[in-house]
Amino acid sequence: MSKKNLNYNYAFLFYDVNEKRVGKVFKVCKKYLSHFQKSVFRGEISPSKLISLKKELNKVIDKNEDFICIIKLLNDNVFGEEILGIQVENGESLMI
Repeated sequence: MSKKNLNYNYAFLFYDVNEKRVGKVFKVCKKYLSHFQKSVFRGEISPSKLISLKKELNKVIDKNEDFICIIKLLNDNVFGEEILGIQVENGESLMI
């Protein structure tokens, strides 16, 4: 049985990159996803836009120093979210 290709349409992205590249990574992520908190983004994203996001990120990061994790979901109804600690009403207001 062949593995079915899944089209993900929601993603969480978080990163830990060298200070020199934080601004560039932030700008790329902001084009595709909503800023949630500090180095965390999330939102709806088409499979083609996800490919573009990864291509752009690969151009600005140093793969030997930087870390980016993308968690892909089929939709925003398949996860439960629980926040402990400070609750930020709108992550969009946070600046790096």
